[in-house]
Amino acid sequence: MSTDGIAATRPLQPRGRLRDYLAIARFDHMTKHVFILPGIVLAYVLRHPAAGIVPLHILMGLMSAVAIASANYVVNEWLDREFDAFHPLKSARTAVHRSLSGPIVYAEYGLLVLVGLGLAMQLGPLFAWTSAAFVLSGLVYNVQPVRTKDRVYLDVVSESINNPIRLMLGWTMIDAATMPPSSLLFAYWMGGAFLMAAKRLAEYRDITADGGAELLPRYRRSFGRYNAENLAVSCLLYAMLSAFFLAVFLIKYRQEYIFALPFIAALFASYFWLAMLKGSVASRPERLFRSKRLMLASFAVVASLTILTFIDMPFLNYLSAPSFVQVQP
Repeated sequence: MSTDGIAATRPLQPRGRLRDYLAIARFDHMTKHVFILPGIVLAYVLRHPAAGIVPLHILMGLMSAVAIASANYVVNEWLDREFDAFHPLKSARTAVHRSLSGPIVYAEYGLLVLVGLGLAMQLGPLFAWTSAAFVLSGLVYNVQPVRTKDRVYLDVVSESINNPIRLMLGWTMIDAATMPPSSLLFAYWMGGAFLMAAKRLAEYRDITADGGAELLPRYRRSFGRYNAENLAVSCLLYAMLSAFFLAVFLIKYRQEYIFALPFIAALFASYFWLAMLKGSVASRPERLFRSKRLMLASFAVVASLTILTFIDMPFLNYLSAPSFVQVQP
């Protein structure tokens, strides 16, 4: 069914008001910018900047990230309004049940992009280019003819690239002259892919359990080729790739952090467990803070990394060197 056909079957909607245009920017989703914080912390720990942490830079950087993310949300909700009508939860979104003006929506998008990039340019070229990549990722994900969100597997990989982008934003708030290690960027990217695949798994399980399997491809075309099995397998693949790149980073830059891996594995397991529950918050990442189990696992990871930052273990150099046990014949 074409989007024109869908629109024709919908009842007359009330005209959008100012608060409706603000709602589609989803400022309440700014909790997702927590993924910026590790970039700030790691840049400070690994680079030891002479200027230290400059609060104004962090404030401007966060404001820039929030503005660009909200711009991406605006174009996402506007272009998805006909498809979201088939989703049991997203059908309640503002753009679905309110009649919004296209020119006003695009003006809102443009204003948010200008604010975000304008602030970004005050923090140096690297931060500005990273912010531009943040804008581009939203267009590639949502806008035809590319619209990667409709392409199986590519939807997860392209959406999760916002994770390393956020890491870069945090890092360049502290050190504007360098990039984070590539191993860390890939670990963050694959970790984000795990989160997005788990989100789709939670959506798939919930909607099919309620008898809405035929609506899934109408909500998002990529669901036409997804099922519970390949989504679960992809979660495993992304988790293993993230762990691999993370181990490379830990061994290369601070071997002591390797002891945090069991806690990180428990965090991944906790999130996957959430995705397997009916009505899981994994399908609505902005509500993850409501899961006590996940918050406890996250606290354990942060605590272990914090402790290991201040504990040196020289014997790890010996353990990481190649050695063989010789047996006398």
